[in-house]
Amino acid sequence: INFSSMLLFPYNDNHPMMFVVRSLIFSLFFFFTFFTSNSNASSLKQTYLIHTVKYNTKNMVTSLWNSLQTENLHDDDFSLPEIHYIYENAMSGFSATLTDDQLETVKNTKGFISAYPDELLSLHTTHSPKFLGLEFGIGLWNQTSLASDVIVGLVDTGISPEHVSFRDTHMPLVPSRWRGSCDEGTNFSASSCNRKIIGASAFYKGYESIVGKINETTDFRSARDAQGHGTHTASTAAGGIVPKASYFGQAKGAFASGMRFSSRIAAYKACWALGCATTDVMAAIDRAILDGVDVISLSLGGSSRPFYVDPVAIAGFGAMQKNIFVSCSAGNSGPTKSTVSNGAPWLMTVAASYTDRTFPAIVRLGTRKKLVGSSLYKGKSFKHLPLAFNITAGGEAGTEFCVANSLKRELVEGKIVICLRGASGRTAKGAEVKRAGGAAMLLVSRETEGEELLADPHVLPAVSIGFSDGKILLKYLAAGGGGATNATVASIRFRGTAYNATAPIVAAFSSRGPSVAGPEVVKPDIAAPGLNILAGWSPFSSPSLLRSDPRRVQFNIISGTSMACPHVSGIAALIKSVHGDWSPAMIKSALMTTARITDNRNQPIGDMGAGHNSAATAFDFGGGDVDPTRAVDPGLVYDLSTVDYLNYLCSLNYTRERILLFSGTNYTCPASPGDLNYPSFAVNFVKLKTVRNKRTVTNVGSPACEYVVHVEEPKGVKVKVEPKVLKFQKARERLSYTVTFGAEAASSSSSSFGALVWKCDKYTARSPIAVTWD
Repeated sequence: INFSSMLLFPYNDNHPMMFVVRSLIFSLFFFFTFFTSNSNASSLKQTYLIHTVKYNTKNMVTSLWNSLQTENLHDDDFSLPEIHYIYENAMSGFSATLTDDQLETVKNTKGFISAYPDELLSLHTTHSPKFLGLEFGIGLWNQTSLASDVIVGLVDTGISPEHVSFRDTHMPLVPSRWRGSCDEGTNFSASSCNRKIIGASAFYKGYESIVGKINETTDFRSARDAQGHGTHTASTAAGGIVPKASYFGQAKGAFASGMRFSSRIAAYKACWALGCATTDVMAAIDRAILDGVDVISLSLGGSSRPFYVDPVAIAGFGAMQKNIFVSCSAGNSGPTKSTVSNGAPWLMTVAASYTDRTFPAIVRLGTRKKLVGSSLYKGKSFKHLPLAFNITAGGEAGTEFCVANSLKRELVEGKIVICLRGASGRTAKGAEVKRAGGAAMLLVSRETEGEELLADPHVLPAVSIGFSDGKILLKYLAAGGGGATNATVASIRFRGTAYNATAPIVAAFSSRGPSVAGPEVVKPDIAAPGLNILAGWSPFSSPSLLRSDPRRVQFNIISGTSMACPHVSGIAALIKSVHGDWSPAMIKSALMTTARITDNRNQPIGDMGAGHNSAATAFDFGGGDVDPTRAVDPGLVYDLSTVDYLNYLCSLNYTRERILLFSGTNYTCPASPGDLNYPSFAVNFVKLKTVRNKRTVTNVGSPACEYVVHVEEPKGVKVKVEPKVLKFQKARERLSYTVTFGAEAASSSSSSFGALVWKCDKYTARSPIAVTWD
């Protein structure tokens, strides 16, 4: 048996961990084959992510072997464990499928730290370069180097290597520092990579242990993308320039491009039809670190949880230690508060916002009342068609939601069918209307979805309508006799693509803070375009993601924080190309402190989750909406090291074992861990009436600059900053200041917001303040 072939990655035989790894695999295989537990042991198996002390796996396995030699050697009822992955970069440990008794034995072995079951994480899906000020040949893209040595790694559903966004025309040779590979698999050869896509790998052992063997009639056991999501995120972050890209003529502009179009791409497929297994995601990040990527983009996540049981937080920490910037989506569970995921302070947590591009459609009722919605349909208009809804569409359970097989053809054929959001997928509702012979669909938001207008790639003419207009529509139906009749009619006019809408606005679906896992840090960190985003798509998936949809497109329009995350990943690559020696924390600080807080009407950025006219807060979008041009030249940055983050974990009163998950070796917490030098302020007055924070800023702007502080005090809070002036004399000089927050009186609300701003000449470094009383 070639045990080394079980390893996921090319490795260095001289590395001290490799002897441990080989010993671990051999010992476990040998023991569980020949030395078995007693016949009463549980035969149920489950896959676990197992953390061990760094470089101590050999000792762990030796202890495991010795402790079990006294078991019944003649029992033929043994169970062979399955070791899936060995981790040495993102964390120290392995994943394996074990019985309960085998797991207990592992837990009692020296070197063990923790184990938790594998689970499935979700993808965060429900014009942007120009909207963000990036245009070819002018501005930032013209000012910065077009060098292509920055490598963006994306952990997603894979990639479509033949896509026009990934051509390598005029790209130089692959950077010599690259250590990755182009792994062959189903419908994916080594030649699928080029000078643009320089690495591709697939990870599915964890997924198959949970779900079962991958169905290769609908997916590929390789890095090839069968869903479209991975191709979409990769082309958003680093896709090349494609002239006049569009979705059936919609959203057609001068070109489509990734944020850093000259960057290289490494695709790590760890997400499949039903989700992304944590052990596979960990393996993908582990490989990306070893391969030598500069940025890791993760448009996936689960529910908020403590960092010590969060695989993305743990793997992201390992990447940060190797000077890799990690960008994550915030989640699509908004506008409910405290739903943000991927909230560790060493991760960049990205919320979703609108651009100024819309796809308007006008619905005119029989009363001449006009409703404004959104649609990607670009065909002819509809005039005076009868409406069908609920009872008059079928009357079965779920008819109002247009769930599968709920509509009756004799009641809806040739009519405009009204469907409420919820209970089934939005594009699946359209498929049901089409199956029953409906002419078009009006998709109405409920109160929970508010006024958000998602433009989905439906299989028939369809219009998305907000909650307020939806109430008008349903009232119109009720006035027609309690339900839709031939007397209740509507016309639809499709207006194509429009620009210059008020933007940005924080999307209602974008998950909100404060973070449950780490309320000491403001989350999310920043917002970026995530609604109705045009980007590349897989030729093996329909734009609606429905198998019954025969259409195929080069570019698709979808929404989610999944789409916002790669915007920031690509912009981080852009900053890295200009400032190659900046740490991930410096890049993150530059993005946060330069983010815009006003829209294209020079008004405070709105929050669609609270109604268009409500201003967004730090719990909605962190520092604001990303501004690439200013982020490249921020003036000041807040830097952080591995020790700073470990001290932060100490401040959370983590046990030694929990800190070991991140440090890998024993770490002694200082008597006073101090403040995390974060570019925002999270202040809580539950136990204290006065909170004092210290921050240190590094001058990366003009060598001699005098910064003066300006404070926007949160309601009910007095803020004092000392000193009020920071006088820098040279580049990279570091100066510190102290902020004291005092609660003047109990607030009538649970939170209030403000900002601390340092200004010098052209530079403005803004840090949001979020205050809570509960």
